[in-house]
Amino acid sequence: MKNSLYYYFYGFSVASFIFDNEKNLYSIKSTWLGIIANPTFITLHVLTMEKSTINLILTLVSSAVFLVSCNEDEAIYADTVYLNGEVITVDEKKPSAEAIATRNGLIMAVGSTQYISGFIGPATRVIELRNNTVVPGFIDAHSHFAGVGTQAIVANLLPAPDGPVNTIEDLQESLRDFMENSPIVEKYNVVIGFNYDDSQLKEMRHPNRHDLDAVSTDIPVVVMHQSGHLGAYNSKALSLMGINAETADPAGGVIEREADGKTPSGVMQENAHFMIFFRLIPDFTKEDLVDLYKAGELSYVSNGFTTVQEGKTDQATLNVLPEIAANTGFDIDIISYPDIAVLGDIPLLHGNLMSRKYSNGFRIGGVKLTFDGSPQGKTAWFTEPYLEPPAGQPASYAGYPAFTDEKALEWLSLAFQNDWQVLVHTNGDAAIDQLIRLIETIAAGQDLGDHRTVMIHGQFTREDQVNKLKSLGIFPSLYPMHTFYWGDWHRDSVAGPERAANISPTGWLIEEDFPFTIHSDAPVTFPNSMRILDSAINRVTRSDKVLGQEHKLAPMDALKAITLWAAYQNFEETIKGSIEVGKQADFVILDANLLSVNPREIHNIKILNTINNDKIIFTNEQ
Repeated sequence: MKNSLYYYFYGFSVASFIFDNEKNLYSIKSTWLGIIANPTFITLHVLTMEKSTINLILTLVSSAVFLVSCNEDEAIYADTVYLNGEVITVDEKKPSAEAIATRNGLIMAVGSTQYISGFIGPATRVIELRNNTVVPGFIDAHSHFAGVGTQAIVANLLPAPDGPVNTIEDLQESLRDFMENSPIVEKYNVVIGFNYDDSQLKEMRHPNRHDLDAVSTDIPVVVMHQSGHLGAYNSKALSLMGINAETADPAGGVIEREADGKTPSGVMQENAHFMIFFRLIPDFTKEDLVDLYKAGELSYVSNGFTTVQEGKTDQATLNVLPEIAANTGFDIDIISYPDIAVLGDIPLLHGNLMSRKYSNGFRIGGVKLTFDGSPQGKTAWFTEPYLEPPAGQPASYAGYPAFTDEKALEWLSLAFQNDWQVLVHTNGDAAIDQLIRLIETIAAGQDLGDHRTVMIHGQFTREDQVNKLKSLGIFPSLYPMHTFYWGDWHRDSVAGPERAANISPTGWLIEEDFPFTIHSDAPVTFPNSMRILDSAINRVTRSDKVLGQEHKLAPMDALKAITLWAAYQNFEETIKGSIEVGKQADFVILDANLLSVNPREIHNIKILNTINNDKIIFTNEQ
């Protein structure tokens, strides 16, 4: 014991890895080194180690009892072992395995069931996988965590297959039912519905104020379009917000008018919608907010997500999320990107929460900017006109920008000056041109470094833009779920067959060896991980037509796009995204192997368990 204590105070333990070629497995032994003997050698040895190796060392030395009492031959037991499964590691060095051992929330070994069984000790938890498939925990590359929570407590106006609203009458009935049964209406005196879709309504139009007045004229009624970029309001809501015939369109937004060209119809686009929507959202109590966010968290974990994005955070959410994370806690990691154009250069962006490290499972990862609107809502900014322009717009209509170059450059420059990662919403190719143009301007005056600016959505990326994005270090986060939800609409009404076939052009990125992510943009859609994968792999529309054959992903590439490549997007590739020694023990257990199942059945794969830091945070009880 005396000698052990000597090395505890004057040395440290280094985990040396011995690779067994026959079994293709790692084994570990403790080697004691004295700092007094050769401090220079030890320092250099640690500095040249892989980060994953250092993570495992920290796991092994975290127990002081182990440090001062173990000897070279003593076994190291796992906290948990997962046995007899089909493990898809997303690690090119070791792509598959049968079992996993974990310790202190990290992966300590990956290999065969026989080998991993050797890590079972008296207190080890043994999980029998029963030949089910294990993949890394899914990483949400772009969505809106707070919005998903709100989605869980408001009227569901989604069309089939996700909801009941396929006509204006269905929408009205859903809102009336919500009024009658929701405690939110009684408590806060407002009716809120999410995710109607004019492209899927029988009437093929937006609901207007008259449609919503038929629901209520006494309290405000607000319904948000599925894109999140438009909304419809009843007369009471418009009156409360001061919107009338004299109200001018705001910059970057449109107040749609009735036949007289003056009276607001109730439909508000982009900044016109944003400037009043959040003012009508209730000031929820802390208790209601906890319930709201926990409902949203359940939606994510039941779909296998262990890291989630809050992708356009407002001030109210920033005020409470860190507090709830600290006091109530979340079972997932949450990364926030505040809307810098709305909030400005606030002190919180310069505080400790703006970090690559989590505080109680929450951190601010950077900031968000929105350069244009929604293609399905026909507000995205194109270089060519829409196939069928919206009502009241000329044949030359091609959408519009949210910012001038000057204003957008001001916000981007502020982010780069402070080394903040930036997420930039760009759907149309003109908005993507603007992003490229402005990053080129910034690059002309400074070294960009490893900035990983993220192009969010990139729906109508042109082929000539791909190499420009890559050379500038702009990371694409694409949205192939549109191929299912709006593929027919894009082909027949938004952009025509050729442009529609190339939405979210993942094939062009694969050809250029250009990593990317895919996402749900929830609450625009549910955070349905299997639908995300299905749409990227199959690219089949609602009418069962393939949209963009050349952009169909191989299942492994699709899996990387919501695991390893998503970890890279978040600067977390050394700790998440694959099942490797030293990384977080974040897993999803599936009832089928997505690499071998019929691709058209991927959307039917069930999530059995979601595990974060070796803690089971979701179990499918069905």
